[in-house]
Amino acid sequence: MTKPRILVVDDEENILKLVTAYLEKENYEVLTASSGLAALEIARRMKPDLLVLDVMLPGLDGLEALRELRRESDMYVILLTARAEEVDKIIGLSIGADDYVTKPFSPRELVARIKAGLRRAGQGRTDHKELKFPHIRIDLGARRVWLHDSEIELTQREFDLLAALAEHAGLVLSREQLLENVWGGQYFGELRVVDVHLGHVRQKLGGDFIETVRGVGYRFEDKET
Repeated sequence: MTKPRILVVDDEENILKLVTAYLEKENYEVLTASSGLAALEIARRMKPDLLVLDVMLPGLDGLEALRELRRESDMYVILLTARAEEVDKIIGLSIGADDYVTKPFSPRELVARIKAGLRRAGQGRTDHKELKFPHIRIDLGARRVWLHDSEIELTQREFDLLAALAEHAGLVLSREQLLENVWGGQYFGELRVVDVHLGHVRQKLGGDFIETVRGVGYRFEDKET
C-alpha cells in the first residue's frame, strides 16, 4: 500500500525535524520545504496528499503560496501560524485553508489533525446520482455542477457543502452537521470555516439558493420563478 505523502513547510529546521519524526512514526512519507517558492515547486512535482504550511515564510509567505496553490489544486491544507489574531485565521480560511494550528503546538495534535484531513480528503462519492432542480443540476458521481446550462467550477469543499445541502433541500442544516458531513467527525477547527466556503459558493452561483437561517444554520432551495 502506498504511504500517504505529507509536505511540511516551515523555515524553522527544528520544527521540520520534529514534525517529520512524528509523521514517519505513523508511516507517512514526509517531504519538507523551508520557503513558499520551494513548497509550490514540490507540491506541483510530487503531488502530496496533504500540506502543512507555515504562514510566516521568507520571500513568498504561506498565505501567498496558498493563494497560488488554490488556482490548481484542492489538496487538504493545514496552516501553521504564530499569530493569534483572528484576522489571520479568517484570511487563511478565506483563501482556501482547511484547518489551522497555532504555534506553539502539540505534535500529537497536529498528527491527529493530519489523520482527520487525510480521511476527509480520501472520501469521495462513488455513486452517479444526479440532483436536479429548476436552475441547478448536481452530478454527485462526476462532482460537477451546472447553473442553467453553464458549468460552475467549485473546489472540493465547496462542492461537498453544496451537495450536502442539496441532498437535504428545504431542510436547515447546522454548521456542526455540515462539518460532520464535509470535514468528518475529527475536525478540530473553527465552525466559521463553513461560513467562508459557503460564501464562495454563493458568489459562484449567484441568486438566493443558499439561505442563512440566523442562529441555526443553512438551507438550500431552488424555486421555480
